[in-house]
Amino acid sequence: MNKMRGRTGKLPYVLIITKDPVVEEPLIVATAATADDGDTQVGRTRFPLTTRLGGTTGTDDETTNFVETSGSDSNDLDLVQPWCIGQIFCPGAVLQTVNIAQLYSDPKTFVDKPTSKSAQQVLADFTTFNLTTVTEGDLVNFVDNDFLGEGLELEAAVLTNFNTNPAFLSNVTDPLLNAFAQIVDGYWTQLARNTNQSAVCDDYTNGKCEGTLIPLNHMFIIPGGRFREQCGYWIIQGLLKSELYSIVNATLQNFMDEIDDFGFIPNGGRTYYLDRSQPPLFVNIVYDCVTVTNDTSVLQHALPLAEAWWANNRTIEVTSPYTNQSYMLARYSVNNTAPRPESYITDYLIANDPANGTPLTQQEAEALYGELTSGAESGWDFTARFEMFPQFGDPGLRTYNIQNTIPICLNSILYKAHTLLADLYGDSIPTTSAAHLQTAANIRAGILDLMWDASKLAFYDFNLTSNARNSFFSAATYYPSNAFGYFAAVNLVMNKYNGTVPTTFVDWAGQQWDAPNTWAPHQYIILEALNALPPNLTTNALPTLGSGQSTYALVPSGQLNLTESQLPGQPLRGAQASQNMTATGPGSDINTLNGTVVNGGNSSLSLDTCHMVRIVHKGLLKIIQKLMMQKLTTFEDLANTVKSLDIEDMQREKEDMDEQKKEDLEREN
Repeated sequence: MNKMRGRTGKLPYVLIITKDPVVEEPLIVATAATADDGDTQVGRTRFPLTTRLGGTTGTDDETTNFVETSGSDSNDLDLVQPWCIGQIFCPGAVLQTVNIAQLYSDPKTFVDKPTSKSAQQVLADFTTFNLTTVTEGDLVNFVDNDFLGEGLELEAAVLTNFNTNPAFLSNVTDPLLNAFAQIVDGYWTQLARNTNQSAVCDDYTNGKCEGTLIPLNHMFIIPGGRFREQCGYWIIQGLLKSELYSIVNATLQNFMDEIDDFGFIPNGGRTYYLDRSQPPLFVNIVYDCVTVTNDTSVLQHALPLAEAWWANNRTIEVTSPYTNQSYMLARYSVNNTAPRPESYITDYLIANDPANGTPLTQQEAEALYGELTSGAESGWDFTARFEMFPQFGDPGLRTYNIQNTIPICLNSILYKAHTLLADLYGDSIPTTSAAHLQTAANIRAGILDLMWDASKLAFYDFNLTSNARNSFFSAATYYPSNAFGYFAAVNLVMNKYNGTVPTTFVDWAGQQWDAPNTWAPHQYIILEALNALPPNLTTNALPTLGSGQSTYALVPSGQLNLTESQLPGQPLRGAQASQNMTATGPGSDINTLNGTVVNGGNSSLSLDTCHMVRIVHKGLLKIIQKLMMQKLTTFEDLANTVKSLDIEDMQREKEDMDEQKKEDLEREN
């Protein structure tokens, strides 16, 4: 049997794969260092560069197989992270071995499972494995025997006195949208949680078990799906609209408890998020709660906690290359040198999968892990916006440079936070109020100096690496606000696409925070920016299109850093899939063409078009009404119910509308 050796820069090593006798599938479980005298030394387990490599060597009855691979210093990672609690769910032997086995399609599943035994017993059980011969079946049994189900530390909570008809619904006059809004509003009852104190693991050293949940003292709302932790600002906005003020207060109390304990609000309610914060929207939450509920009792506790962490941990001095003025501005920058526990194998393969190019050195890999974690802290995980060299997939992520970026959105949030704090302190502590106004003024000046491009009428992130503002356009530009040229891209989207404003106009990077994806918070930010426009803006003439032009011509030159032909396409489906409805020229503004119903429609709408629109609209309304009569506990239930709905309702609706069409034709004739 041949042992194919690689190089770590210290000891040669071999990549050992064992074949599981049950699933008959090769499993990479470890790499073992081999000393010069030929003796194998299995100490700290190293990562292989790939997982589930096919093929074996030797005879069919052999269970141990060897595959040649190249080594790099990045395989010699010092995985211990000072911020991470425990040895099971932090970067280390247990976490990496389970991830290499890929027992779960989502790496977050394992780190959300509390143990069923003490940490010492779990570690003792793990050390019984010979990592040169352990199989996937062994690891499945280990997890089944030593761990419980994910999310068991939470229990469903009851929202008492739930208001099924909050005032905002009366402002939604369209019956279809109103019915949809009622369904969404009803989901609060399915997403409320309390900490199941009986299932929470206690002391990590001597406790009965080990888990990652950060227990909360008050009720909270979870986003749902794989996210089993308390969420933040945008959930609060929805709760306020739904008039669920008691759980708003409970959520705020939880946030204040976390700031008391950790100094900041972690990215999520798990210990593996303790190296990174949520975006700094705590002050906005406090201000909105006080404004809507008139409950000022929270201020005594909340105000001293507000945003000091960001000033002390994420703020640096930046000197402008344009004016030579210096500003204190913030960035996302997490001190982390290992893969994120909830995305362990994903992060490692970004750094080391041979398909992504030459494996990184240890120093390069550690720096990349810090960049990826900082990207997660931003909430934009991930986007070509922060790539030095945007390209498709993982190779682009390898060039992530968010730690050397001063983001528009982050500093706009902090500017707003300080203005709100000044308002909350008011005349009660005038010196503190004035200090916050001064800090806000410094941030504002920095944003205008470093990030505003007067020729392109847009804000761009400032790049510390190049010491210049970037040219990458994103929805973050709308965190501040301006005038029409500033919103020309929004105007373009409304006329050109059947959808709303994408996060970026890059649709070839393959990241979830790029086109064609769009996220609700960004639409909120854009609407707020539009609401902030001065009331006399409409007294000035708006620009008009010339002959043969599309709304792209109204976008200031260079603002998008894309030609019209480089914008995301909008292909048809089926046999016409190769035809792009959104190309160039006036015909690409499909929402202004005759026969369309966007922007209120027009007089040239054909009777057939109106007929079909009525069928679809009323059919959807029927579906929503049927959904409202069913008890759905998850979004998956909603999807499955839609799939199972009988199309007879739509058919009957079509027959009724056909009769209506005949009557319309008779009147027209």
